[in-house]
Amino acid sequence: MKKILTGKVASSKAAKTLRVEIERRFRHKKYGKIVRARTVCHVHDEEQVAVEGDLVEIVECPPRSKLKRWDLVRVVQHEVDVTSDVAVAGGAE
Repeated sequence: MKKILTGKVASSKAAKTLRVEIERRFRHKKYGKIVRARTVCHVHDEEQVAVEGDLVEIVECPPRSKLKRWDLVRVVQHEVDVTSDVAVAGGAE
C-alpha cells in the first residue's frame, strides 16, 4: 500500500515540480499545548495542472530525483483568485 496524503501547494515555480506542505496538529507530549507542524513534499506534476494555493492529493512513488518522492494524483480544490473577482466587480460599476 502506497501512502496517499492531502496538502496545499506552497510553490509551483519549477517545471513539473510542486512543493506541497502537509499541515498536522498534535498535542505536545509534556506541556499539552496544541502544536502545528508541517511536512514539505516535492511532487512530480507531469501536466502542470496545479498552481500555488491548490489543495492536492499525492501518492508515494520511487525516487524521481534528489528530492522528488511523490506523484500528483488529482487537484482536490482549486485556489480561488480573489483579486481578479474584485477587479471585474470594480470595473462594472
